[in-house]
Amino acid sequence: MIYNMRLLEIHSNYLAVIVFAQILYVMIEVGAQHQKVWSDEEETVEFWNKKAQDDLALALQRNEFYDGVAQNVILFLGDGMGIPTITAGRILKGQLNGQLGEEYELSIDKFPNVGLSKTYSIDRQTTDSAATATAFLCGIKSTWGTLGLAGKARMGVCESATGQEVNSILIDAYNQGKSTGIVTTTHLVHATPAGAYAHTPERNWYSDAQLTQNAIDGGCTDIAKQFYENSHQITVALGGGRKYFRPNNMPDVGYPQHNGTRLDGRNFVEEWLGDAGSESRSFVWNKQQLEKVQPDSTDRLWGMFQPSHMNFEIDRNSTNEPSISEMVEKAIQILGKNPNGYFLLVEGGRIDHGHHDSSAIEVLHDMVAFDDAVDKATEMTSELDTLIVVTADHSHTMSLGGYALRGTSVFGLADQIEVEMIDTKPATSILYGDGPGYLGEGTLNVVQINPNEKFERENITLVDTAGRTYRQQSAVPRTSESHAGDDVPIYARGPMAHLFHGVHEQNYIAHVMRYASCLDADKAHCAPKTDGTGPYVHFLSLNLTKLQARFALYFMFALLICSALVLIFLTYLFLARKFRNRK
Repeated sequence: MIYNMRLLEIHSNYLAVIVFAQILYVMIEVGAQHQKVWSDEEETVEFWNKKAQDDLALALQRNEFYDGVAQNVILFLGDGMGIPTITAGRILKGQLNGQLGEEYELSIDKFPNVGLSKTYSIDRQTTDSAATATAFLCGIKSTWGTLGLAGKARMGVCESATGQEVNSILIDAYNQGKSTGIVTTTHLVHATPAGAYAHTPERNWYSDAQLTQNAIDGGCTDIAKQFYENSHQITVALGGGRKYFRPNNMPDVGYPQHNGTRLDGRNFVEEWLGDAGSESRSFVWNKQQLEKVQPDSTDRLWGMFQPSHMNFEIDRNSTNEPSISEMVEKAIQILGKNPNGYFLLVEGGRIDHGHHDSSAIEVLHDMVAFDDAVDKATEMTSELDTLIVVTADHSHTMSLGGYALRGTSVFGLADQIEVEMIDTKPATSILYGDGPGYLGEGTLNVVQINPNEKFERENITLVDTAGRTYRQQSAVPRTSESHAGDDVPIYARGPMAHLFHGVHEQNYIAHVMRYASCLDADKAHCAPKTDGTGPYVHFLSLNLTKLQARFALYFMFALLICSALVLIFLTYLFLARKFRNRK
């Protein structure tokens, strides 16, 4: 009895210590947060007036738009990159660069034209990445789970695909003599990259191992086989997915303990290299090999850096696995050799996968890497001949809420307003509407949750919410967090970027890219404009932009003034000398 009472006393003291530690932690955290972290300058009227006036001056300088032809088109697709993801990614990138975060400017923030895209599919209010890929690449809305097919196709029904095939802008670009490329952090047969070349009623038919008997009997082919059969139309392809292109008895080059998945015994990589003919082709599977590729002497490049998806940026081995920026750089170097131009699709695909994990640390580091890739592309291209479009296929249920103080870690706790926190427990700024985080990091496997049992939200006061394994809490338990149906942004710069100006259907994106690069039927705008109505001024067989022409006029005016002054000065010297000689 005395022993039990002693145990109870020890347990009570232990609980008291834990509670005191939690209270002390919150007091220290809140006290630190309430310190002034912003500059004195930001408290002045002049600071914000000047900032707004600088933005206004920049906008007024851009009172003209480029309505010429886009020789090149680059489409950046952040998979699952809704507005909350962009905002949180901006804060993280700013904090990684030593700033408070909220005031930071992403590369995409600097794009002059912005619109919104409505992401629903024919049959779903909130849809998947296959239907959306068909929309922004092929120009038509379709149904859940189908790729490169019109709206009468049904997911998994092989016979429904017959006669429903629609081409993507990548195929259109190839048919017009342009080079084409795909860069992704997913595997190359995943929904978004496959939307550029495949026609299938089932997005998950990655290799023949996934084909159903009905699909085989109906003559449907897997996506990897379609990639190989269309590979002559793809100049550069970089991503993951080696196992889908190699037989199931062949060990992977990087992970010998894992084999390929193909049942037909075919090795499409070897077949692709054997098809080279007079072309110079390179296949690479690690960063060192990619770095050795010489763009000037390479006709086609195929790189797969993981058996399946590439690693999340937070986990990437920078020695062996290239970043999305490094892949984009190599792709542009090779594609840019074609005088006819190119089309390049770049997908930050693992942003979406991080969301499905309810892992903000996975999401936001991939978002930062994606923005770095956009920055690399803008450095390597000209706004005068290259249209760059940045958008998302859909959003996610992630929210950025609470009342976090300025400069708080984007992974940290929101400011606690105790009268509003019903359970008196802290919460992170980032939360999900549904997902595997549900009650907290202690309940990652939501399958084990008993629906008849009442649960309480985990107290995360002492939890490292910026840790690698932490999953943000959600309101509804799901094994995989879901997509969201809200509109997603479209950012654009370059020729015809002004056509993204409001709220658009998602399939509109493909039509603008085709129009800008003269790949559609309307080619009235494709001839160079020499009458002064376009963005170019024709002078001495040169097409000068209006900005270049304006500079040239100012230069000529300055040159004329200088010439006049020199003439006046020489005249003065002549007259002065003549006057002296008379004396």
